[in-house]
Amino acid sequence: MLHQFLGIGYLTWITFLPVIGMIVVLLIPRGNSNVMKWVALAATILQLVFAALIWMNFNPALSGINDPNGFQFVEKARWIDLQGAGWFGKVAVDYFLGIDGLSLPMVMLTALISFVGVIASWNINKAQKGYFALYLLLDTGMMGVFVALDMFLFYVFWELMLLPMYFLIGVWGGPRREYAAIKFFLYTLLGSVLILLVMLGLYFSVSIPDPATGQSMHTFDMLAMMNPKNYVTNSLLAGIGTYWRDVAFIALFIGFAIKVPVFPFHTWLPDAHVEAPTAISVILAGVLLKMGTYGLLRISFPIFPDAMLKYAYPMAILGFINIVYGALCAMAQTDFKKLIAYSSISHMGVVLLGISALNTQGISGGVLQMFNHGVVTAMLFLIVGVIYDRTHTRGVNDFGGLANQMPVYTAIMTVAFFAAIGLPGLSEFVSELLSYLGAFQTFRWVTIFSSVGIVLTAGYMLWTLQRVFLGQLPEKWKSLTDVNGRELVAFVPLMIVVILLGIFPSIMLHPMNATLNHLVDFVQKVGTGLTAVK
Repeated sequence: MLHQFLGIGYLTWITFLPVIGMIVVLLIPRGNSNVMKWVALAATILQLVFAALIWMNFNPALSGINDPNGFQFVEKARWIDLQGAGWFGKVAVDYFLGIDGLSLPMVMLTALISFVGVIASWNINKAQKGYFALYLLLDTGMMGVFVALDMFLFYVFWELMLLPMYFLIGVWGGPRREYAAIKFFLYTLLGSVLILLVMLGLYFSVSIPDPATGQSMHTFDMLAMMNPKNYVTNSLLAGIGTYWRDVAFIALFIGFAIKVPVFPFHTWLPDAHVEAPTAISVILAGVLLKMGTYGLLRISFPIFPDAMLKYAYPMAILGFINIVYGALCAMAQTDFKKLIAYSSISHMGVVLLGISALNTQGISGGVLQMFNHGVVTAMLFLIVGVIYDRTHTRGVNDFGGLANQMPVYTAIMTVAFFAAIGLPGLSEFVSELLSYLGAFQTFRWVTIFSSVGIVLTAGYMLWTLQRVFLGQLPEKWKSLTDVNGRELVAFVPLMIVVILLGIFPSIMLHPMNATLNHLVDFVQKVGTGLTAVK
């Protein structure tokens, strides 16, 4: 079944709608800031509508991963076709889009968080045209990463995010914004260079017949890279278990780990979060961090299954370090925003631990945790933004007794904090349970030690709630107003998702199941040298 609107596929619409919005914003006269905001909001609402259409038409029985027939909403056309000479040969790059059960949750998350981020940006009063244009360009880059199936196209979208995020932090951020933006840029650029080198190595190691001429040609097609039969004999990355495949896997891992971020590549994150505007912190924690773990699952695991099996245990240990180290750092913070930033490092450690288990429970829990953490951490950063807009301070110890002054705000924050703790009935409980359950089957002692993070998370979250809402309200905060209508519009969809997935997690798990089962089976079989895989 073709899924098109005006002759254009849904995935193209959902990816490039923000670019259309960006062009419109740039054409609006400088003084019409309200029109710019509404155009940005309209673009993200339409993107959310297309995400809902994709969700409703998604077939959960198809598997994806390495099977071209398992992907849905596929769009494929030749983008770059250049006949080279000598070693390079023919250069062919496809505009190849498609989604499976791994992509679907990330597409939904990106659309939802991008919509919420525009509402959180309503108070931006500095160079609105530049801000909303860059914001929409960032949106396109994020969505493109999750739908691209050609590695060159994936890399273009991956890099497309770098420039807008640099300026959104560096121009509209806090007092140390230039330092935070440059640090973010340098860290992520290092990761991008490593990914680029591996991408080129894969390109020259994989050869398939040209559909037009039947002659052998190199390719950036991710699905072709997953088939050991397509590797050129004696090429750099040919053969299961060779030395250069280990090097390539580690380089890719570092490139993606910087984005997660995994210890010790995490130091850019607290600075970026603290200095970024509220909406950009929401985007950064809600979506960008997930690109690292998505890259591991989409590229590293199925292209290098042999190396993945070899390095699963070290990855699990890094997940454990993230969980405990991030939680301890969060407990030590008195800056509200930095506390949430370190909590993100801890919660992304749960994702890394789960996906390292290489079983259905672990990987399902990890992917679900990616979605759930994206929603919950968006709520947490919005919460910080609400109180900062009113008080111009983020000091946790500067408050106290806000429960009576701001009851609606207190209720929202309580839901978000208890969701982050993993309270049963809220979304993160299910994803963390599955992640730990899967990891326990593979890394028993690492998982037992990692569970300390659950206690630490409860400790710093409850302590923060106590310091902010209980006790005596300082005189200077007695005129604070509660959450307004615009802020509620941002909070309510996120709260609904947190509660709904806490009660009915199958809404998200069911569409993912076939794809993630296939991923586990594929990595285990090919990784152990059984190349006769469908």
